[in-house]
Amino acid sequence: PGGPRYTNRLINEKSPYLLQHAHNPVDWYPWGQEAFDKAKKENKLIFLSVGYSTCHWCHVMEEESFKNKEIGEIMSKNFVCIKVDREERPDVDKVYMAFVQATSGGGGWPMSVWLTPDLKPFAGGTYFPPEDRVYRVGFRTLLLRIAEQWSQNKDALLENSQKIMEALQMHTQIRGQAQESPPPSEEVMATCFQQLSKSYDEEYGGFSEFPKFPTPVNLNFLFTYWALHRTTPEGARALQMALHTLKMMAHGGIHDHIGQGFHRYSTDQQWHVPHFEKMLYDQGQLATAYTRAFQISGDEFFADVAGDILLYVSRDLSDQAGGFYSAEDADSYPTAASGEKREGAFCVWTAEEIRALLPDPVEGAPGATTLGDVFMRHYGVKEDGNVSPAKDPHGELKGKNVLMARCSPELTAMRFGLQRGQLDALLRQGRERLAAARAQRPRPHLDTKMLASWNGLMISGFAQAGAALAKEEYVHRAVQAAGFLRRHLFDPASGRLLRSCYRGQDNTVEQSAVPIHGFLEDYVFVIQALFDLYEASLDQGWLEWALQLQHTQDKLFWDPQGFAYFFSEAGDPSLLLRLKDDQDGAEPNANSVSVTNLLRAACYSGHMEWVEKAGRILAAFSERLLKIPIALPEMARASAAFHHTLKQVVICGDPQGEDTKDLLRCVHSVFCPNKV
Repeated sequence: PGGPRYTNRLINEKSPYLLQHAHNPVDWYPWGQEAFDKAKKENKLIFLSVGYSTCHWCHVMEEESFKNKEIGEIMSKNFVCIKVDREERPDVDKVYMAFVQATSGGGGWPMSVWLTPDLKPFAGGTYFPPEDRVYRVGFRTLLLRIAEQWSQNKDALLENSQKIMEALQMHTQIRGQAQESPPPSEEVMATCFQQLSKSYDEEYGGFSEFPKFPTPVNLNFLFTYWALHRTTPEGARALQMALHTLKMMAHGGIHDHIGQGFHRYSTDQQWHVPHFEKMLYDQGQLATAYTRAFQISGDEFFADVAGDILLYVSRDLSDQAGGFYSAEDADSYPTAASGEKREGAFCVWTAEEIRALLPDPVEGAPGATTLGDVFMRHYGVKEDGNVSPAKDPHGELKGKNVLMARCSPELTAMRFGLQRGQLDALLRQGRERLAAARAQRPRPHLDTKMLASWNGLMISGFAQAGAALAKEEYVHRAVQAAGFLRRHLFDPASGRLLRSCYRGQDNTVEQSAVPIHGFLEDYVFVIQALFDLYEASLDQGWLEWALQLQHTQDKLFWDPQGFAYFFSEAGDPSLLLRLKDDQDGAEPNANSVSVTNLLRAACYSGHMEWVEKAGRILAAFSERLLKIPIALPEMARASAAFHHTLKQVVICGDPQGEDTKDLLRCVHSVFCPNKV
């Protein structure tokens, strides 16, 4: 009584996402030999469901289908059901996502794929509603149809899956020729700039109408483009596009004005109503982007936003052992007594709540103006809520407000006859009171998985901000996290990185029973982080470890025939394809960052074959870089570093001497992208 009615074998896993499904009435298996053997032995199809713990639609499909006893029975009777956390096993996710995108023209999570017993996909999609709808077939219907197909047309299904795999193999190949040279950097940079310029939103910034994503890779490209074309109109436009986008994002609802940090993306053009989950990889990359904006513009506004992101991560995403957690969920219980989670419940406000929290009269303002009046005016709060029904399909935000700086501080101050300093103090007071009230609400689920790759991105954020803003405490936090990686996500015996570890009972750090080895992105983002940390701290140990990991990366992932790096190691029979990513997305493509890493490594070590490898990666992606560099802005940026060669800055002097520190501060204060 009072306990869960069902428990399946996911209860033995460490991933927060798999544990969320441990009490479904479904006979779930984790990805592994036990499930594969069962499918072969019983000649059953596999149903593969891939998602992650802070994914809104994954929660919806679980509530509707995986918690439904009848649907669970159909699943368990007809299929071997496998659950995968895409953040733990991005290699598995990428193989089947390539299939779903090629066959349905779209992709996303939850990903639902049906496989033959030898793991070949033949049908798939993303979210399915439980029952048939006007234009959509329901999940129950699909399960029954596919089970019937398997019992009646097994041979046709097997033949079809074989053809699909052969087509995928051809479609996903990225190869360079031995004699091929890298594409001309000037042309790649110019085309990428033109394509970004065309898709740019002049009014609100960003590179699409909606949904709008932060895309730090685009912003970093524009900063580098500006640095190489400072005196041209194109250079000026590149800088304006990047700075305006960062300003509009910081004013928008995608930025958490009360709890700091950035949400995943905006559902509208104005950056107003977000999908509320917060991901570590966004915080790391945006801290770097806002730091660079400050270096270039000297505008303290950008430094403040970078500081705000790092405050959020230090407070809410940090493990006491030094690592960084993966994410915070979008959904939470509105009150402790609620039975149902709602998206954004932790972050949104009614006008009434704000009035009650901020009743103080404001000195010097006309009439009976309260702190609530000033706060509501500045952050666009409306009596009946400020979220348009079109952006709230489930009615979860009806009557609620997502805070967004609607006016400039100057305008708000003028409206209430206040001095600018007085207004800043009032708004700060209002934010602090709302933060205290929000702390009483039930918090969203925290994904306490710690990934090497995302920890790498976050270490870069802390190290670069620490160096550029001259904040020793940020560099110290980066050092702590790098020490954590060394202790918990590195195997000194084999010299290899591990993918993930987890916060266990009593806040200890735990490993899964069978540790997952690092993928290409783990090496690439950790190596980049170690170079950034070396430059911020000048502790040579980090540099030596980076070079050691670069050798290991070459050994495990380099493709000697077609060049560039594979995403996963060779030798895993359950992986049907060894892929190379071909675009920079929410995170940069690992091959893109590898180009810059290899150039930095060569500069520090004098090991010149690394320069040659960098050129070969650019050559392998040559066609894409010349036609649609907007898909690879980080690699386009790296191609400039390859062609211009890196500047070397050497500082001589006593490391503890004030004059040496002044020289270092001088170097760090300037944005100069291609230097060591």
